[in-house]
Amino acid sequence: MEIPTGTQCHFSKGLLLSASVLALWIPQDSWADLHIQKIPEPPQKDQDLLLSVQGIPDTFQDFIWYLGEEADGGTRLFTYIPELKRPQRDGSAMEQRDIVGFPNGSMLLHHAQPKDSGTYIVVVTINPSWTMRGKTEVQVTEKHTELPVTHLPMSTGIAAIVIVGSVAAVSLFIGSVAYLLVTRGCKGRSHRMETTGKAELGPSHNSGDKNIYEVMPSPVLLVCPLNTASMDTPTAPPPPPQREPENHHYQELLNPDPAPYCQLVPTP
Repeated sequence: MEIPTGTQCHFSKGLLLSASVLALWIPQDSWADLHIQKIPEPPQKDQDLLLSVQGIPDTFQDFIWYLGEEADGGTRLFTYIPELKRPQRDGSAMEQRDIVGFPNGSMLLHHAQPKDSGTYIVVVTINPSWTMRGKTEVQVTEKHTELPVTHLPMSTGIAAIVIVGSVAAVSLFIGSVAYLLVTRGCKGRSHRMETTGKAELGPSHNSGDKNIYEVMPSPVLLVCPLNTASMDTPTAPPPPPQREPENHHYQELLNPDPAPYCQLVPTP
């Protein structure tokens, strides 16, 4: 049975069109399927930076990390091939960086520096006809240094309150000291007045008495009062009176005075 020539021509064109549509449907490059997470975010100087890739299939051929806007040989950091015994192969852009790749497509940058900032691109080859891509921007910042503590200038109101408070405190202290000195002086003065007042209880010689008094000898022997010191010391007892002889009156009668009135003095 022979197929008509026109039918074969239509069948060949249909098959070619189906193959073309299928080839266009198969994704060759995909940027949206991969997500890169930065840990920590944002990274600081001397910290370890982990670029974790999410969305890679379980099986793939290899992946390559680049540092730069374009993915080429001059920006390649390393290539990771899981099937090899040494899966990681460093590229020209690695230089002195310490980077470790992981089988899940992620990479770890030790001791990140500000010069490591830039665009990081990962290209994952699933098969010869299917490649997945992802990129992220990394900005390594300097460590936050603690600023020195600066004392803000005080406002005029606060300065005035501080000055007034200081003056009031000094005035209160001086007043307290002066009060103590005055009270102590008054107590000492009153004590001295009490002691001197006792000695001046007697009559004063400067009183306004205009009477004239006559000084006459006392017929009785006056004994001066003893001072305080003599009163405190014991005194000797007075001597006993001398006993007159018994014939004293008889002697006066036997020998009378020849001039008994010679001592009388006439009164004017």
